[in-house]
Amino acid sequence: MTSDLSLLNLMLQASLVVQLVLLVLVLASITSWTMILDRARVLAKARKSADVFEERFWSGGDLSVLYKDLGQSPQGNQGLPSIFRAGFKEYVRLRKIESEDLMAVLQGAERSMRVAMSREMDRLESSLSFLATVGSTSPYIGLFGTVWGIMHAFHALGNVEQATLALVAPGISEALVATAIGLFAAIPAVIAYNRYVDQVERLSNRYEEFMEEFSSLLQRQGRA
Repeated sequence: MTSDLSLLNLMLQASLVVQLVLLVLVLASITSWTMILDRARVLAKARKSADVFEERFWSGGDLSVLYKDLGQSPQGNQGLPSIFRAGFKEYVRLRKIESEDLMAVLQGAERSMRVAMSREMDRLESSLSFLATVGSTSPYIGLFGTVWGIMHAFHALGNVEQATLALVAPGISEALVATAIGLFAAIPAVIAYNRYVDQVERLSNRYEEFMEEFSSLLQRQGRA
């Protein structure tokens, strides 16, 4: 066994099983970082879109004009604007059909908003389950590689007459790399998952509050 304990050398000299474990962990880490950056962009865009929309919505302008403008904008198909458009479109449609039954109109608008919100939450929560999986399983995958590597190292000692620390240290070091890589993949995924789940929940609460306020506004408008 060589005494060169550089990380790359340890990975190259590891057994085939440990190398496969390391490959899986590295791919999981790369994929999770890609999703981490993507979710950061998507959630930041959702918050900004909600801020811009609510500022205009509560400015007191004509809702019909707002609905028309959002229909001509790419931002109108996602986030809080998409929930508003779904509710307002259904409200206008049902008012033409059931103009006397205001509660039926409002219930229909609320159902449309909840469907739009459900689609939006699915979009925001995309990839979070993968981050949770990487965060929870990577340490165990790395531990498996470590155990296998240590077994391989001790098995190799059976071919020598005298076992010394110099002989066993490289093999154990190769095995421990798997645990290190497993933690390297898991820790960012866990931190990102917890952070993004909190952000998604905050957006969900924000959407719920808007739907309640918008429903109350439509009710007052319908009775006017």
